[in-house]
Amino acid sequence: MLRGASSSIRPHVRHIRNHTSNASSLKYRNGLHRVALVSSVALTSATFLWYQSRTIRNDVDVPAKEVREGSKERKSKATSPAIEIVEPESETLHGLVWGSNEFHTVTSEDPSSDALRTPLVAKWLENVALRDFQLHQKHAACVDARGDVYQWGDGYFGDAPSSHAQNPRLTLTGKNIVKLQLTESRVYALSASGKVYALASEASQQLLGPGRPTPASSPWWSTGWLWGEAEQMDFVEVVPTSRLAWRESYVFWHSLNSIISITAGQSHLLALTSKGRVFAHPVNLKANVYGQLGFRNLDIPNPSHSHALENSPSRVPLELVPKSLANTRSLSASNNSDNIDDRSIRFCPSFFEIPALKGVEIVQIAAGGQTSFARTTSGRVLGWGANQFGQIGLGGNSIMDTIIVPTEVVLWQAAPRATTKCLDVTAGGDLTAFTVEREPRDAGSKTIDLLICGNGQWGGLGNNLYSNAQGSPLRVKGASGLEEFDDHTKSLQPIVPQRIAISPTGHILLTLDTSRGGVEGRDLLAWGKNYDSELGNGKRSSSAVPINLSTPSGERLMLCQRKAKEVKDLKGKVWKRGVKVEQRAVVGYGNSVVYWQIYNP
Repeated sequence: MLRGASSSIRPHVRHIRNHTSNASSLKYRNGLHRVALVSSVALTSATFLWYQSRTIRNDVDVPAKEVREGSKERKSKATSPAIEIVEPESETLHGLVWGSNEFHTVTSEDPSSDALRTPLVAKWLENVALRDFQLHQKHAACVDARGDVYQWGDGYFGDAPSSHAQNPRLTLTGKNIVKLQLTESRVYALSASGKVYALASEASQQLLGPGRPTPASSPWWSTGWLWGEAEQMDFVEVVPTSRLAWRESYVFWHSLNSIISITAGQSHLLALTSKGRVFAHPVNLKANVYGQLGFRNLDIPNPSHSHALENSPSRVPLELVPKSLANTRSLSASNNSDNIDDRSIRFCPSFFEIPALKGVEIVQIAAGGQTSFARTTSGRVLGWGANQFGQIGLGGNSIMDTIIVPTEVVLWQAAPRATTKCLDVTAGGDLTAFTVEREPRDAGSKTIDLLICGNGQWGGLGNNLYSNAQGSPLRVKGASGLEEFDDHTKSLQPIVPQRIAISPTGHILLTLDTSRGGVEGRDLLAWGKNYDSELGNGKRSSSAVPINLSTPSGERLMLCQRKAKEVKDLKGKVWKRGVKVEQRAVVGYGNSVVYWQIYNP
């Protein structure tokens, strides 16, 4: 049973450049709005009510730079087959892809099409369940059921026409990878044992040079010599510079490698240990332009050394100065950046602990394009980095576009009479989403709200506004305060946003945990930018409110869990049978994918 919230919040929207430096609370004016409920009686005894309140505006013109040359030709190629309806009892697993395919990151099965208007079944994902799937602008990568990494896309293979039809290529094997993060020049892979590996995003940069030892055989106790793994592939291990406690690692011989989570922005990477310590890694020399690293002094391997000496302890200091502290230079005067190749995977194979977060136990990290966030065990959120669109969420009157020190994000000001606890924080591009639990101090039931701040130029705020700067997190009315009837407790329970994916280009996919009450599957909502049909509704007009994705028959597209008859790896070989899997939605640069993931509660 779904029930919408009974009040809406109308904030004062101001451009961030007009904000004063004095912090003040936003004033809110409550107004009642109608909630339409449609009831239907099925053969079973359960009754479901679903909330629908949609207003779609498209008053933002498409920028000229968004219109590609040859649009007429593109329009003729953009049509795609309708979604294949998969019955719940079907034993075949299907992956769905839609949106921009300009760089062949979602599918290479139709190289002539650069846009998929509606969800299309990807044949290469048939009966395949993955551990992870990640998209970047020109390249993509995934981890199959065996823990091996595959890469593809024009940015990986090259721009030659023959590369468009190439299937994903195996690039890292034998490392038991569980999670990936992509940047323009790198692929970062986290193993089950807590190690982080870095690979180049281009195939031409992955081959080992002559005379260089294989990464798997260095150091000498690695098992690479035994299994003969990665003899042709070049990669490095990214390790913390400070020794971690024994209990932070999974097993005693991994005392230096205990990372349990990684998340990447455009030029920086965050890592979280099992003891709640947060580390940061500079991807390139632009990693700290907005202070998103949380520090500015570090050291890197001496760039003057040859590859034969790359494991030498010789290191040189480097200072990455945020632009707010330096006029136009990202490096201090003492640094000589001419000899530094920041596109190499050996530029800085190290993690550095963020000084301001020492002693603070963190349970979750998140990275936007140029922002960083950390959630504490008590449900408080700290943010730092770029804030020119208000994406850190420090309030409507904040005029600072760069936050160099982790600063608390106040999430209770929208509901001062309730105890607010953050359950999840997700960032992407110039948008940030907070899932919060509110418990009234007086009598009342708990509610779950989704708050978003940042650049809502394409409707990403989800509250029927197109504002390009929103410093105070706003409540997404179509996904907040929802409830459903729980058959087990025989009472109304809040609906929790299970997962939210925010693309770097401004569209959002939200999975609602609506599986209680006997519903087969979870609702998938979408909103935001839609210039490349990344919302999957067959249109190219953006939506400023959440909309349900639908099948051709008019039914809601639901993400399901099931036990697969068999799961294959990307080589087409059967990995295991009777494996529990679930569908998961991911977003990229103007595109979206729903794939089957091996269930990991």
